[in-house]
Amino acid sequence: MKIEINRVNDAVHLEAVAPSSTVKVHIDGSPEIGGQGLGVRPMELILMALGSCSSFDLISILKKQRQDIQDISVSVEADRTDAVPAVFTAIRMTFNLKGTIDPAKAEKAAELAVKKYCSVHNMLAAGGVKISYTINIQ
Repeated sequence: MKIEINRVNDAVHLEAVAPSSTVKVHIDGSPEIGGQGLGVRPMELILMALGSCSSFDLISILKKQRQDIQDISVSVEADRTDAVPAVFTAIRMTFNLKGTIDPAKAEKAAELAVKKYCSVHNMLAAGGVKISYTINIQ
């Protein structure tokens, strides 16, 4: 796996590309280091990666269980240390599912999706980050 990152302006606005897509991801730093709000911050990208990776697997497992998923969203929050580097110490995810979904199947699917199949979760957990999740079904 390989990506490319290029500087876009005189500040810290970057653009990332991957061979798997034509989409360009814009990344920017905080105002303290010259960021101008032109992209997401690197640590936000990590939370996005965790939420999307877990969601992909959750959707796949629920579909295999023949659950009727009409919609899914995930909210991801994190705590960071006050020291430099300000690494994550805890992350909480809330999966919001809509459809005709058996709560017991959703719980089992989330356990597998997050803790077994999501490589982003496993990488962060191996680094000592405490990751938890909850499921809401509407």
